[in-house]
Amino acid sequence: MFTPEEYWAIFADFLGGHAALALYLFVIMDAQGRRMLKKLPALLLSPLLATLLGVGLYAVFPYHPLVRYCLSSCAILLMCTVWVRWAWQTESWRAFSAVCMAGVFQVASSCLSQILYLGSDFQIPMAAAMATHLAAALASAALLYRLRFGRWFHLLLGEGPGQRRTALFFFALEAAMEAFLILQVGIQPEYLLFYFALVLVMAALMAGVVAYLSQQLDSARKLEAQRDVIAQQQLYEGDLEAIRQEVRTFRHDYKNLLAGLSEQADKGELDGLRAALAELDAGFDRRIGEKIRASTQLGNVRIPQVRSLLLSKLAAMAQKGIDCRLEVLYPVERVGMDLWNFTRCLGILLDNAAEAALGTGTPWVEMILLSQKGRLSLRVSNPYAGTIDPDRIWAEGFSTKGTGRGLGLASYQRILAGCPNAAASTSWAGGVFVQELTVEGTA
Repeated sequence: MFTPEEYWAIFADFLGGHAALALYLFVIMDAQGRRMLKKLPALLLSPLLATLLGVGLYAVFPYHPLVRYCLSSCAILLMCTVWVRWAWQTESWRAFSAVCMAGVFQVASSCLSQILYLGSDFQIPMAAAMATHLAAALASAALLYRLRFGRWFHLLLGEGPGQRRTALFFFALEAAMEAFLILQVGIQPEYLLFYFALVLVMAALMAGVVAYLSQQLDSARKLEAQRDVIAQQQLYEGDLEAIRQEVRTFRHDYKNLLAGLSEQADKGELDGLRAALAELDAGFDRRIGEKIRASTQLGNVRIPQVRSLLLSKLAAMAQKGIDCRLEVLYPVERVGMDLWNFTRCLGILLDNAAEAALGTGTPWVEMILLSQKGRLSLRVSNPYAGTIDPDRIWAEGFSTKGTGRGLGLASYQRILAGCPNAAASTSWAGGVFVQELTVEGTA
């Protein structure tokens, strides 16, 4: 059994590590952490539970220190993740990534503190060792804050499916640092200085990799945004050209009507002239209104990836002579499923609709996006002149266009099979084919 002094030593060791970890978490989570100081005392539960867990693991695995260390580290990682998720009201994957990155720096600061008192052969009081560790953590955290590391961290983490992959990347970094710490047991005393220096270099390289990847991702996002702006400008230019053409046509027709005004006035046929003018004005207003409305609908799509896809599809349909009608009544800012999967589904539905519409005399595609109360509804309609077999439409390889095609809707079904909060439906009546997708909740 442990003595009270040994219990206190274990608790103090965990407490010092958590204090250093908290410093790095406040830096990594950026300036938002200043408002979370009042939630910091709750983090004290973690070293207390870690102490009890450590004692329990020693009783179960008295001769397996590596097993005890791994289990204890995983438990601390999960406990701190829960605290970060609660304190910052953030997603679980983002919290997990932050704790892993802070763990990397915590191990590095521990090694830095050991370098500082290496000459004393570790024969210093526990309080002094803890103070040295915290001083090293505070100095390195201040440096990371000046370098705005938190900004790079948030840029790399991003949104959607990338969070999971990035979280695994940060976990791999933290596991590598923990492995270096475990290897300390087998290092000869005369090589400890070089070993600790190597760990510090590894931590610096990891931080540099995070900053580099964040810069590359930021550049890619800016380039995508520029392409989005260019595509949107091209769409607007096309609409403006169509509006100018409508104005020229309107002026031409108006002049023709005015030319016959005097003759019709002499014959008392003003009623017919009024009807013609009213019809001309109504047609002009309708066509101009449709162009302006279609251009403004894209402003309600607040997700860059979805807006870019819509811009490219609208431009492609316009080149093929397909009349595309887009309606987005309310701002669309989030999707309750994997964003990459949603864009794939949207692209499949629009491609199929455009291809089917081209086989009709008046090709058109209508798309409606409706976001309300945490639900996103997508409806894609198009004319279709052929017949549809509902039992074969979802079969892979089936297509009315011949062999080697028909993979889109099968892929669409496979994507939705992994999204329990997404539901799809299909209908065909009166020569109009309709695909609907409803996504509940937020991702």
